[in-house]
Amino acid sequence: MTDLHMHVLPGMDDGSRDAAMSVAMLERSAAGGVDTVAATSHFYAEDNDIPRFLARRRTAWGRLAEAIGDREDLPQVLLGAEVLYFGGISGVDTLDALCLEGTDLLLLEMPFVPWPDRVLREVEAIQRSGLQVVAAHIERYMDIQSRRVMEAFFDLGTFIQCNGSFFLSRRTARQALRMFRQGQIQFLGSDAHNLTSRPPDLGEAVQVIERKLGREAVGRFFAGVDFFIGG
Repeated sequence: MTDLHMHVLPGMDDGSRDAAMSVAMLERSAAGGVDTVAATSHFYAEDNDIPRFLARRRTAWGRLAEAIGDREDLPQVLLGAEVLYFGGISGVDTLDALCLEGTDLLLLEMPFVPWPDRVLREVEAIQRSGLQVVAAHIERYMDIQSRRVMEAFFDLGTFIQCNGSFFLSRRTARQALRMFRQGQIQFLGSDAHNLTSRPPDLGEAVQVIERKLGREAVGRFFAGVDFFIGG
């Protein structure tokens, strides 16, 4: 089981504060059945250029790798980023450096405002460049956008990632299960930042999906995830 969205690298952003917390987050993920975690630290273009971000990420990963040591009971960690959309993003030549390692998957955090057409054009341009956009936690944007904009966005061929909390909230679980059943979701993630207010909860979410839609549906879903990430 792959968690495609986790802020597990120590000291990189508002996620894990240190290597000990990171290891504890990985332990909780493993207990929930997760065997692969994408370390998707926030990338904000206004705060970092790509080389500086990558250098910081290498340092943070070094600290975590040292803390993990030779433990084989913890999930594999793949390095990536959660890239906040910014104007001109499609023209950045080195954007592929922010993709999940070993893939062309770019986890993109969309603006938390109604999207004008130019935003959709930029996303389309990223897709045409050969990268595959994965829209992070799509459930957070849907109520902000018009139906026309959301339909246009889905028509771009972007992949969709939803958070475990989407399935665990009574307010949104029915919508989440409907989207999962209809094949509108390609990836799941915990978007975990810590062990308390935003913990690794993907295992709990998958239990809900299994209970409502069956184990076979979950198995088919994660077989697709493994295909996309080369598992």
